[in-house]
Amino acid sequence: MFDGYDSCSEDTSSSSSSEESEEEVAPLPSSLPIIKNNGQVYTYPDGKSGMATCEMCGMVGVRDAFYSKTKRFCSVSCSRSYSSNSKKASILARLQGKPPTKKAKVLQKQPLVAKLAAYAQYQATLQNQAKTKAAVPVEGFSWGNYINSNSFTAAPVTCFKHAPMGTCWGDISEGVRVEVPNTDCSLPTKVFWIAGIVKLAGYNALLRYEGFENDSSLDFWCNVCGSDIHPVGWCATSGKPLVPPRTIQHKYTNWKAFLVKRLTGAKTLPPDFSQKVSESMQYPFKTSMRVEVVDKTHLCRTRVAVVESVIGGRLRLVYEESEDKTDDFWCHMYSPLIHHIGWSRSIGHRFKRSDITKKQDGHFDAPSHLFMKVKEVDAAGEWFKEGMKLEAIDPLNLSAICVATIRKVLADGYLMIGIDGSEAADGSDWFCYHATSPSIFPVGFCEINMIELTPPRGYAKLPFKWFDYLRETDSIAAPVKLFNKEVPNHGFHVGMKLEAVDLMEPRLVCVATVTRIIHRLLRIHFDGWEDEYDQWVDCESPDLYPVGWCQLTGYQLQPPAPQSSRDSQSSSSKQKKKAKSQQYKGHKKMTSLQLKEELLDGEEYSFLQGASDQESNGSASYYIKQEP
Repeated sequence: MFDGYDSCSEDTSSSSSSEESEEEVAPLPSSLPIIKNNGQVYTYPDGKSGMATCEMCGMVGVRDAFYSKTKRFCSVSCSRSYSSNSKKASILARLQGKPPTKKAKVLQKQPLVAKLAAYAQYQATLQNQAKTKAAVPVEGFSWGNYINSNSFTAAPVTCFKHAPMGTCWGDISEGVRVEVPNTDCSLPTKVFWIAGIVKLAGYNALLRYEGFENDSSLDFWCNVCGSDIHPVGWCATSGKPLVPPRTIQHKYTNWKAFLVKRLTGAKTLPPDFSQKVSESMQYPFKTSMRVEVVDKTHLCRTRVAVVESVIGGRLRLVYEESEDKTDDFWCHMYSPLIHHIGWSRSIGHRFKRSDITKKQDGHFDAPSHLFMKVKEVDAAGEWFKEGMKLEAIDPLNLSAICVATIRKVLADGYLMIGIDGSEAADGSDWFCYHATSPSIFPVGFCEINMIELTPPRGYAKLPFKWFDYLRETDSIAAPVKLFNKEVPNHGFHVGMKLEAVDLMEPRLVCVATVTRIIHRLLRIHFDGWEDEYDQWVDCESPDLYPVGWCQLTGYQLQPPAPQSSRDSQSSSSKQKKKAKSQQYKGHKKMTSLQLKEELLDGEEYSFLQGASDQESNGSASYYIKQEP
């Protein structure tokens, strides 16, 4: 395991391991014939593999050390970048003091020359800096610095089942040892050393080189799923040199004995970790697939859209009638807003027919098995009926839970719902939720859980009381037993950091915090922005991601808003109240109401004990129980 260490040290230049580094390769004798394949693989006359050139970054190295069976790429990262035609997110101008309404742009594949130039610049920087920079910088934002300076905690990867490695993260934790590049070294070649995980924050880990003990001066953050992180023993099997950092090289004379003592009984990454990472980042949706998706200008209907790109499981969908491909909509492949072609007709949902009479060349319908399945329901007995009242998250104002009405009952458990007091006469702002959706609640849910309920617009009898409202509108509440009461053991806690989609501008993924937890319901706050921009999200929402997800997938992360943006948004919100929009675009100000303290009349209803914000899990009942 430690043969790599024996073959190289900082004051030895004749080491064979050093000569076989990824950056410097001895030239082949001119007498040997060179056979070039698609991947520019060089073969010796005896038939054994020689050198190879990465098809993505152009780096030359030992072929056996290359990734994949075909040896076309030097790392998992290059393989993923090549196959998905995506690169690290572009570092473009952040929102320039304005609320997040700009389109987040992702760079397309760079030319090889540009890639080689960037790689050379990176190597030059790596030799001169004291520690590795773990994150793609966005105007200087670094998750590591942000977490360290504020002593934040991040939600673990296991909270996000839809994210890469979410279901196979295993017991990666503090104390796990890995092999990483040694940046505290004056050698001209790339060498490695062993480091231990000091702290985990999502995919990101704070690492400390072995031998530094309690000295944190050279601690550095990196993404555990990155291509430069390897299990202990990788250097030995790959012929890479292990070299102790220059700062501590004098501490021990026998480093091999030191490593054997320190690593005996220690945990490391599974041998197939990089393979699992690669497999978990393979997505079934492909470009040119056709789907049905909600019409962002009229929520009551769906339209046909085509998958334009796939990044980290997120789909950029372009509405089929958009000639210039600018009329788009972003969502995750597991979003409840997308369906297979023919879904709307099968359940009786409104659908906007396309002016395009036939499929465009190359476009094809996405198979129905790719879409997220909803739980089957039994609508034969007692079921939801038109006119029943309930509470629902307003899809046009996700910071608010509103008084709502079931306007139409569709097939397969789907419901069309309208927000009381703000509905269009033609029902164009109705929206579709499934009966098992975690975004609808029985009457009284907000009150028992101390959540502010938004009453109908223009309703003057405040504070709002459900019993008075039901009597005035001559309506009934939807039965409590019909709602989804399942609460998974999600693992979230108040204060945890994560990366979250701004669902009012779904192309943006932002730095965010969990500020409230009501069983399975999370209140997501966007760091740097006022509370009125918060959003209620389900704990299993595919629009929540671990810290480091953007860096891993190449998506652009929106950092916390700068002070100038906060000042401008604060003044603007005081000047005017944002009007309700028909479109999934822009934030809306939450209706200001005083939190109600009165309980409902105990003669007709009684409450079961709810959970406090500190309770992140458990299946305690939190609904109103109707008395016979």
